[in-house]
Parts: sequence; structure tokens; C-alpha cells
Amino acid sequence: MNPTLRRVAKELRAAWMLLAVCVVLAIASPVFATSGNLLNVALATSVTALLAAGQTFVIILAEIDLSVGAVLGFSAAITALTLRHQSTVTAIVVGLLVGAAAGLVNGLLVTKTRMPSFIATLATMSVLGGLTLQLSQGNPIAVTDYDFQNIGQARVAGIPAPVWIMALVFIGFGVLLARTRFGRYVYATGDNAEAARLSGIAVDRVKILAFVISGVLAALAGFIVSARLSTAEPTAGTGLELEAIAAVIIGGTSLAGGRGDLVGTIVGALILGVIDNGMNLLDVSPFLQSVVKGLVILFAVLLDRNADVIRGWFRRRPPGATARTDQDATELVSA
Repeated sequence: MNPTLRRVAKELRAAWMLLAVCVVLAIASPVFATSGNLLNVALATSVTALLAAGQTFVIILAEIDLSVGAVLGFSAAITALTLRHQSTVTAIVVGLLVGAAAGLVNGLLVTKTRMPSFIATLATMSVLGGLTLQLSQGNPIAVTDYDFQNIGQARVAGIPAPVWIMALVFIGFGVLLARTRFGRYVYATGDNAEAARLSGIAVDRVKILAFVISGVLAALAGFIVSARLSTAEPTAGTGLELEAIAAVIIGGTSLAGGRGDLVGTIVGALILGVIDNGMNLLDVSPFLQSVVKGLVILFAVLLDRNADVIRGWFRRRPPGATARTDQDATELVSA
């Protein structure tokens, strides 16, 4: 295959997987392909997609952020409490600053103390989760501000506001990652941090900014969750960090760093959302839904890691190729 076509096919692998899942579900359930249901899929995917967008920056750097679910819950709780005494805009700014501060702490722990990001963000996940429960005393915090509720409940041109927010975030941060100097620095650092440092890139600053982006987008996801529910649940983000990481990996971003993009990430998030929606429509047991999603993640990673091997199984060999290979091997041994 032409190298360019091979690269394009690799980038579109997640899109083909999404298309295949959609076709199967459209055949299995007549409700799936309706416009109302597809909007529901996009709406349900928006929170995971926002978390995964921030996670993409971090994973391209060969790091990981396990705290995004806790940041979501903590920022949502702080925002809900601020709404009791301040305006909507002030509460939103406070919530975003909380997310940015959490990301800054994660970035500093990783870069200044040389702590593995897995351990650092696992610790902040525990700390923020505990602080959220302490602030709320384990109880939901009501959100009665009408303007804030519109973030999760309003519709613009018939499309839910969270879907518009998701689209704008992916366009804006997609351009940041793919078309700016900072984006190039992210890829260079993820590919080889030492080489990037020797070439003059402020590696620590790049990593800190990536964690800050992850924290801000987690706070934004928290706004959507609390606005939709009209309440800030202290455990709202529990487990969502794993959903976000799965979406990033399914979308083709490498855990080894240096490769990935936000287009693949949103496709990965949509795949998970479509699978969830399809299993609900087909009345699949909730106990089996996690099994199915786990198998999809395994399949996506195996396909990504062994694409060349799998392609070789289906590549047609010229007649006599096996015989020539055996003959060459015999001559090599004889020599």
C-alpha cells in the first residue's frame, strides 16, 4: 500500500470502527438511527469527550491524569456553593479556576518532584474526592440558578447546548494541538523529552500547561453534569477518568507518547457512547455492558498494536514466494 494511503487508513481506523458499530446497531434496532436518539448519544457523550480532550494532551506527553473525575466533582461542588452567593459568571470563573489550580498542582508534582504522573494524579484524585465529600457532607448540592442550568439543559437550533460546547472545545483545542507552536512542543516532548529539552523546548512548562488544560476541561465537564441534573453530586465524576482514557486510546493516541489527535479522541468517545446507547436499546443486562466495553477497548488496542501483523495475514503473496523464501534460507545455512 502507498505510504500516504497507509497513514490515512491508520488515522481513520477509529472512524471505520464507529461506522461499523453504527451500521450493526441500526440494523439491530430501528430506533438507533433516528435523529432524536443520535442527539441523545451526542449529549450523553459530551462529558466523557471533554474529559478525554484534556486527557489527550497529557497522554501525548506519555503521562496520565487519573484525577479528572475528582476534579469534575470538586469543581462542580465549589461552583454550586458559589452560586448561592455570587452571580453565574463569577461562579463559572471560580469553577474554571479550581480546575486550572488542580491541573497546576498535578503538573508541578510531575515536573518539579519527578513523581510519576500515575502516582501524583492518583493522590490528587483521593484528596479532591475527600474534599468534595467534606464540603457537601456526602449530600447533593442543589443548583437552582436558571442561567447556569441552561449550560446543560438549553437547546440552540434544536441541538443541546452541551453538544455545542463539545464541538467548540474540540475545534478550539484541536487547532491548538495541530496548528500551533505549543502543539508541536507537545508532540516533540511526548516523542522524546530529552531531545526536546536539548532543542530548547521548556519541557516542564509544556507538561504543566497540558495538565492545566486537562483540569479546566474537567471543570467544564462538571458544569454540564451539574447543570443537567440541577444538582452537584459529590460522586458525579467517579469512574469517568477511566472512560476518558479508554476514549483516548480507542481514538489512536499512543500511551507511549508522541502520537494522537483530538479527531481520533472524539471518535473514540462516540464509539463508547454509541455502544452504551445500543446496549440500552437492545436491553442488554447492565452486568454485561462493562464486559462488552472492556472487550471493545481490548480489540482497539490490539488492532492498534498489531495492525501490520493483521494486514500481513490478508496480503496476497506472489506465486512461489514461499518456495523462494525456503530456498534462500537453505542457501544461507549452507553458506
